Amino acid sequence: MSIWRQILTIAFIASLAYGGFKLYEQYVVDPKASSENANRRSVAPTIVELATAELRILKTAVEAVGTTRARQSVDIVPEADGRVERILFEPGQTVQRGEALVELDDTIARADLAEANAKLVERERVLERVTQLRGSSTVSEATLEESIARLAEARAELNRAEQKLAERTIRAPFTGKVGLADIDQGARVTAGTYITRLDDLTNVEVEFSLPETLFSQVRSGQRIMASSPAFPGREFDGVIEAVDTSIDPVSRSFRTRAVIPNADGTLPAGMFMSLELTLSESERIVVPEEAIIFQAAETYVFTVDDNKAQRVTVKTGQRRNGVVAIENGLEEGDSVIVRGLHRVRDGGAVEALNKPGEMRPATGSDS
Repeated sequence: MSIWRQILTIAFIASLAYGGFKLYEQYVVDPKASSENANRRSVAPTIVELATAELRILKTAVEAVGTTRARQSVDIVPEADGRVERILFEPGQTVQRGEALVELDDTIARADLAEANAKLVERERVLERVTQLRGSSTVSEATLEESIARLAEARAELNRAEQKLAERTIRAPFTGKVGLADIDQGARVTAGTYITRLDDLTNVEVEFSLPETLFSQVRSGQRIMASSPAFPGREFDGVIEAVDTSIDPVSRSFRTRAVIPNADGTLPAGMFMSLELTLSESERIVVPEEAIIFQAAETYVFTVDDNKAQRVTVKTGQRRNGVVAIENGLEEGDSVIVRGLHRVRDGGAVEALNKPGEMRPATGSDS
């Protein structure tokens, strides 16, 4: 085939292709419809989800750990030797101040008391007779004084006998809860033998340490929240009772003591507690963290007004539990975009999935 015939063939094929394209463009594709579709795509609103800027109380807090101890706590021990006659308490029982806990054998003590009583009666009668005789000058003044002294001695012996008998009964020095008994009925004990422990658990103390950098911010009366793995999901309120006046030069920390009301006796002594101390509280406007956009040195959010997105520069503050405090730039009740931000443009049309009355609240609890 000659070169000219090849050229003519190629030109013929090209003309057919061009003609087919023009026919397709004219009769198959509607230019007006294509333009409308393109415009519709360009003005379609961005689907977003909103949250409301709301006013909340935010707190500045620090965490610590400590161990509970009873407000009052003593070891119950006898003051005299003897055999245990009766144990009058059950472990875990709440006893009142002055209530008998243990009775020791008191046979000898009662006999001593009876003897002292008899001696007192005798000395009183002697003094009465001597006084009468002294009135008639039958006895000397020295005999009268001796009778008075012997009567005083008898009264002292009676008081001593009463005290020794009282020591045979061991009583609670204050109202509290008793622990396990370390003795059995019939056992012989000596003065100072450990019997049980008595704890006043109406309030429990928790002592913990804080870094010296917080010394100026901690004071009596501040609120704490305590929790324990033994009571999942439960929090215990308390207040700072005392702050140590010195700082440990080794650990660079200071001791702090808090008191937690425990009227129902839930918390025992010696329990490990996690503490959260509130240093300050303030009212702030907050939004969810996902509404905040950082770009270079600017921080901003997108608000919605008349279905249009508006870029608003904000100054952020404290972050806590999924929310961010807004120092300036927003007002309470403003709607901010939290979902669909990657497609939002300043001034662009938006469509909210949630209605204004059903706006997604800011997450987290800081009050």
